[in-house]
Amino acid sequence: MHRHAVRDRLASAGAWALGLAWLAPLLYAAWTAFHSAEYATRFDLLAPMTLENFARAWAAAPFPRYFLNTVLIVALIVGAQCILCTLAAYAFARYRFRGRDLVFGLVLLQLMITPDILAVVNYRTMRLIGAVDTIWGIALPYLTSAFGIFLLRQTFLTVPKELDEAARIEGCGSLGVLWRVYVPAARPIYLAYGLVQVSYHWNNFLWPLIITNSVETRPLTVGLSVFSSVDQGIDWSVITAATLITSGPLLIAFLIFQRQFVQSFMRAGIR
Repeated sequence: MHRHAVRDRLASAGAWALGLAWLAPLLYAAWTAFHSAEYATRFDLLAPMTLENFARAWAAAPFPRYFLNTVLIVALIVGAQCILCTLAAYAFARYRFRGRDLVFGLVLLQLMITPDILAVVNYRTMRLIGAVDTIWGIALPYLTSAFGIFLLRQTFLTVPKELDEAARIEGCGSLGVLWRVYVPAARPIYLAYGLVQVSYHWNNFLWPLIITNSVETRPLTVGLSVFSSVDQGIDWSVITAATLITSGPLLIAFLIFQRQFVQSFMRAGIR
C-alpha cells in the first residue's frame, strides 16, 4: 500500500512538473505582453500593467486581414476534409470493388509522408496552375487527409449493418444512409478530428510562408514573422503581444468548450 502511495505521489509530481514546463512559456508571454519592455526580463510584482504593447502590435500589421485569411483557409480545409474523407471512408468501409485494399494501402502510405517533404513539388504544381499567392494555393495540398480517411473508415466499420439495411428499407439511397446513419454515429470523431485540424492549420507556418507573397493572402502565422524583422529590431513585449493576439482565439475557444473537447476525445478513443 505504501509503494502505491509513493508511486501515485511521484506520478502526480511528474504531471505537475510537465504541466508547469508546458505553461511556463505562456506565462512568460502573458507577463511580457502586459508590461513595458523594461520588465521583459525583470519580474516585479508591483510593475504597472499596460495594453500599449497590444495597440502597437495591432497597428504594426493588418491583423484584421490576417484573421480573415486564416479563418477562410481553416474553414476551407476542414470543410473539404470532412466531405472528401467521409465519402472516401464510406466507400472503403461499405463497398467492395476491385483493388479496394490496394488503394486503401496507398492511402495509408501517405501517413508516412509529411507535407513539408512535398513543399517543392507542391509549389511547382501551384505555379503551374497559377495558384501561387492565393488562398486556394494554401489550401489545395490539404483538402483531403489520409489520417481522416483511416479514422472515419475504422469508425464506419463499427456501425451495425442492420442500421444500414433498415435505412435502405425506409427508402434511403447511399447518400441518405451515409447522412442519416453513419455521420451521426461518428459525430464525436468528427469533433475530435476537426479540433486537431483547426489547431494544426491555424498554426501552420512553412507552407503558407512559401506560397504567399502579399498581405492579401498571408495568414496570421506568416504575418507574425514581421515582428522578428532585424531591420525593425526585436521588442519582446510587442512580439509576445502579437503572439497572444494570434493564439488568443484558440485559447479562448478551449477555455469555453474544454468539457466538450475532452468528452469528444474520450468518446473517440473508446470507439
